[in-house]
Amino acid sequence: LIYTLSCHHNTMNMDFLSAGVSALPGGVKFPDSAGAFHYEESGTLLSVTSNRFIHWCTSGDRVQLVEQSLDTNLLNNAVRLQLSHCIVLPGGVHVHETLNNVVILVSTNQSVHRLVLPHPSRMYRSELVTELHMQSIFTDVGKLSLQDPSHSVLIPSSVGQAGSPSTSTAWLSRFTCVSVVELKRSSMMQRLSGWMPSSIRGEQSPADLALSLAVRELEEDSFIFALCQDHKLRMWSFREQACLLEADMLDYMPACRGLKRLSGQGHRLRLSPSPSGLCLCVYLAVPQRGQFTVLQLVSTDSSRYSLDHVSSLFTTQETLVDFALTSTDIWAVWVDDSNTTVVKYIDFEHNTAGQWNQVFVQPPPEEEVHIGVDQDPRETYLEVLFSPLHFTASAIVKALQIYRRGSERITDLSWDSLKKEVTVAVESELQSSVTEFEFSQEDYRQLQVEFWSKFYACCLQYQEVQSLPLGLTVSQNTGLICLLKKGFVSFLLPCFAVDHLYLSYDEYLFSEEETPITEEPELGRDVLQLVQCLRLVSDAVSGEMAYEMEKALEHLQSPERAADLVLENMLSNDNENVIEDIQNKLQDIRNPMGAMMVLLREMDLETDSDVGGEGTLVPGLNLRISLSQLLGSSSAVSVVCQAVCHMTMTRTLFCRDLLILQKLYLRFGDNVFLGGGAQLLQLQQDLIPRSSNLLSSYYLLKHISQSLASSVPIDIIECEVLTVPFYTVLSPQTVVELFYQTAARKLIISQIYSQQQSNAPLRWSHMISNVVVLLAQLLWPSNPGFQFPECLMANCQYTQLQDYVRLIGPWCQVNIGSCRFMLGQCYLANGEGQKALQCFQEAATEVEKEEFLLKLTGSEEEEAASTPRLQYYNKVLRLLEDVGLPELVIQLASLAITEAASDANSQAALWTRIFKHHLDLGHNSEAYEALTQNPDCSMQLDCLRQLVVVLCERSQLQDLVQFSYVNLHDEVVGIIESRARGLDLLAHNYYELLYAFHINRHNYRKAGTVMFEFGMRLGREVRTHLGLQKQVNCYLAALNCLRLIRPEYAWIVQPTSGAVYERPGASPKRNSDGEFSSDPVKHQVDILELKDLEKEYILSRSRLTLAQHHPPSAAIAGSASAVEMVALLVQTGLFDSALSICQTFKLNLTSVFEGLTFKCIKLQFRGEESQNEAWSWLAANQLSSVVNTKESSATDEAWQLLASYLDRYPSANGQHHRCVINKLLSHGVPLPDWLIKSYKVIDAASLLRLYLNFDLLDAAAELVLEYVDALLGRGHQYFGIESPLSATSSSVWLPYTSIDQLLQTLSETQTNSNQIRSFCFQIYIKVRDKLDDYHKLVEQTTKRRLVSR
Repeated sequence: LIYTLSCHHNTMNMDFLSAGVSALPGGVKFPDSAGAFHYEESGTLLSVTSNRFIHWCTSGDRVQLVEQSLDTNLLNNAVRLQLSHCIVLPGGVHVHETLNNVVILVSTNQSVHRLVLPHPSRMYRSELVTELHMQSIFTDVGKLSLQDPSHSVLIPSSVGQAGSPSTSTAWLSRFTCVSVVELKRSSMMQRLSGWMPSSIRGEQSPADLALSLAVRELEEDSFIFALCQDHKLRMWSFREQACLLEADMLDYMPACRGLKRLSGQGHRLRLSPSPSGLCLCVYLAVPQRGQFTVLQLVSTDSSRYSLDHVSSLFTTQETLVDFALTSTDIWAVWVDDSNTTVVKYIDFEHNTAGQWNQVFVQPPPEEEVHIGVDQDPRETYLEVLFSPLHFTASAIVKALQIYRRGSERITDLSWDSLKKEVTVAVESELQSSVTEFEFSQEDYRQLQVEFWSKFYACCLQYQEVQSLPLGLTVSQNTGLICLLKKGFVSFLLPCFAVDHLYLSYDEYLFSEEETPITEEPELGRDVLQLVQCLRLVSDAVSGEMAYEMEKALEHLQSPERAADLVLENMLSNDNENVIEDIQNKLQDIRNPMGAMMVLLREMDLETDSDVGGEGTLVPGLNLRISLSQLLGSSSAVSVVCQAVCHMTMTRTLFCRDLLILQKLYLRFGDNVFLGGGAQLLQLQQDLIPRSSNLLSSYYLLKHISQSLASSVPIDIIECEVLTVPFYTVLSPQTVVELFYQTAARKLIISQIYSQQQSNAPLRWSHMISNVVVLLAQLLWPSNPGFQFPECLMANCQYTQLQDYVRLIGPWCQVNIGSCRFMLGQCYLANGEGQKALQCFQEAATEVEKEEFLLKLTGSEEEEAASTPRLQYYNKVLRLLEDVGLPELVIQLASLAITEAASDANSQAALWTRIFKHHLDLGHNSEAYEALTQNPDCSMQLDCLRQLVVVLCERSQLQDLVQFSYVNLHDEVVGIIESRARGLDLLAHNYYELLYAFHINRHNYRKAGTVMFEFGMRLGREVRTHLGLQKQVNCYLAALNCLRLIRPEYAWIVQPTSGAVYERPGASPKRNSDGEFSSDPVKHQVDILELKDLEKEYILSRSRLTLAQHHPPSAAIAGSASAVEMVALLVQTGLFDSALSICQTFKLNLTSVFEGLTFKCIKLQFRGEESQNEAWSWLAANQLSSVVNTKESSATDEAWQLLASYLDRYPSANGQHHRCVINKLLSHGVPLPDWLIKSYKVIDAASLLRLYLNFDLLDAAAELVLEYVDALLGRGHQYFGIESPLSATSSSVWLPYTSIDQLLQTLSETQTNSNQIRSFCFQIYIKVRDKLDDYHKLVEQTTKRRLVSR
């Protein structure tokens, strides 16, 4: 059976013009020819040339050479030579193999050329060739020069005078001295010349003209065989230069009268080695009666040779294209009158009837495309054009160039790109021909059919041209048979027995008496009779009904019902009595049930063994590497997969016809059944369902064999969707090619070589048959293997995988769960998550039953999964998570929880998953509910921690606070406290959250503690204006909390600094440097009451006030004590705040008054700028409410503020006045009158002492005089004296010590100035006199009081 393979190569073009060669007058033409060369070790597995050959075709002055390998892809493997002014002779290319080189000899009508190329085994130094691609021997052919005299020679015109040669042969000899010779029976002439191969030319006489030449080296001589125009075969010895043998071939042809007068034109000669010597085959081209004559060359002791007749074989085919001879068979290819290729072969020794064996050649594409009423013409034509079996890319490209009228050259287009180009070209042509703007749908459809059929016809023409056979090659080493065509190469594969029966011609079936399907003669005859009936059924099925049957299979309708409809159509349209003929033949079948069972058993590919199982490891690294490449090239991939496609196409038709025939049996009933009802029952209940199932299975294989693979970007393939292995896509054309290339080939080759010897030669027929059967078994849906869907999924063929699962769904009962799982993944890839989830759930019930699902669940160590089904759920859940479908994860995990009722670990993991995805989706209540259901405490705590963190980050604190947290209250508090103490205070609001948490539960003391701790940390860690603002709010909130508690419980424990702020999870034994920490210090517990919090609040408020008026102070105010804060506030001018702190913390106000006094002094003696600055701090203090009638300055306001403070904050013994006066006098500032007046009322004696301390004698003397006058009753109210000196008043007193000190100082004043001394003396006298008056009055008053007593 022939399967075609198009050869697409990047061909190197080389043009050569031989020196001295001129164009011949008149056009000399030879027919195109082709041939091939197979390497000596092409059948050796461990060889670099295994399954490797070179083929060529010639046309005019061009030779195209291609090196092909079925194991590896060869790079730079094609070259096209153009020999200008020369015509390549038919069969003029000869390839020879030496140890180091491959030598190619090309004979033309005027010259001979030689290409010396490196041998493949010499191109790679290592014996281990592991590359997927290898360099061809043609890689460096561009470096060669055919014009070089050592590689090219002209045929001298003096040699022979019969004109241009018409045939040639060539070989390599060991002679270093070369010559040009002409061999004749009568004489021999020789002349020396440059190097050239020996070329044999016929004599001038047309009768002696050699039509076909062959050469063989035997016994150190080269024997040249020439089949001449006079029907005679002559053998020449090149060494002896003599004709050793001459035989008339007509002697072997019966009834040859009259043929001797006819000159032979199409005679052919082939040689082949045989076990007993050399075998020759001569084809005599006689009209209507061509004959093959097989002869054996026999030698005698006297070096004489003769021919023994072996066999004569006849054929009636018209035009022989080529034939090949092996040691047992003749293979031949003809072209009949209708230009159809016919290939046959025959065993020339063991053949009694002279019956040629059929070779079923792939039929050409249909001349017309059937378009259903529900089909789009464009889509239908594109499907046919780009189906893997119909047209080659080169034929479509040439048709496209003609269709475009050669507007541009099309090069190196991918399959998809070419499809787009064709669509654009045809649609553009259609649009340009339209002249009307509106069309009915039917009219437009007709236009589409017209233009697409035109392009289709063009493709048919070029496909027919490219399908023209030029030659045939058979490898003596491997048995590989190839049909060489003009545009591509066809490989001949062995046909399976059941396919052979169905495809054979009627005459073969009539002449055959036995079949290889069964060994029982009677059953074999029944099978042949049954197949003849099937042929009749096939002929009776119209094209329309065949289309309907295929459509029914595609749409998953019942095959039995579809067969009934076809049968009804056959019965209603039986104009030629086909049904009657079938009935007559059926009556001749003795055991129809047995015959049907034989056929069904032969076609059923179901096997109990695991085809995809791991075979026995093949020993030896070299062998394993060779097996890893065996049949791995793109050529082999295409051949194997096309073979599977053809087999499935044939068997689909076979099963269809068998099912129809079985339905016909049921209709005939007892008329054809000798066994009666029992057989009818068996037919209806067993055979018909089996046939229906086989039909569906083969239709599925046929469908996927023709289904094109989608091109996928490599980055998508690298994305892991499943745990199945991934492969690199080498752009195969169909999904079956993709499967074979990436997965199946390795499995198949391993299985084959685990059952046979590794040193066995590579036999093409045996190897390819095994590979095709095993590949079909891997694809067979009823087998347990699941590698094909795995491969589709791994390579992102989602559409094709969906179609595959759809087609097997209604009838296949194997791997149901695995198919549902794969379908679910397809839905996921297409964004249909809900459908995917449904499929995954359906697959779960089959996990324990199917190997793929078990392997899937066991591919990784599943955490917390005790049963395969739970492992499966975990796998699917991860899959759904990877594609980002949390809603489906929740649904499936909820379902899985019901399966894990007795597995606490699995339940915990599933509840954790549900919690996580609810939380991600913002379903806070559902997430909390899942958290509470988790049976694992550690996981529950982890989820709780995550809930707190996420809701805080989302600022969804209301949800977080309002949850009940049954049995989790302490854990929540601990988590929030840990987060609060371990994170940045301003970036996270965990303290505020904890405060709200406690407030919501009316735990005010805890809430107050939290806010107090927050405030403490803010003061230490966040020394900014914002931090101070927050601190004030925190202390205020803490105050509010404690005020809500009964007074006896309004207290908190002061948080200790250090211990609570350590890192969460820190080691209790070591510090942050890893050293052992010292023994912990026992801290005293401090209880803070409401008044303590109020103090902290006032202090923090003053800090904030300071920061507001003087921002740089914020950095140091955060942790400043009350004393330090007073100093800072006084320095800034915030005296109200400073006084407030002093009163709260019971501090002395002296520093405040001194600070304010100093500022008044500075204002008193500085300029206007200082006045402007003063207003800012003056405004921050509460000024007096007294309204001045005149405009006051900042200095006045400062003095007024000082006066108001002295009035507002009185002190014992006038301490505040004393410090103010002391400050003023120390800076030499005169005392304001209001200050003196106010202090005289409070403590005049102290004022006197201050005067004396600062040597203010004049002011001191004046004060003494006024004081004495007050005691005497003149102005006593200004000194705070309730009543002056009198007999009835209370006692009065004078500061005699200070007065004595004043008098002493005045009397002892020593100065150079007489005026000062005089002034001091005058004052002294005044004071002295005033004291004398006072003393007199005291004496009188004393006497009166004594008298009154």
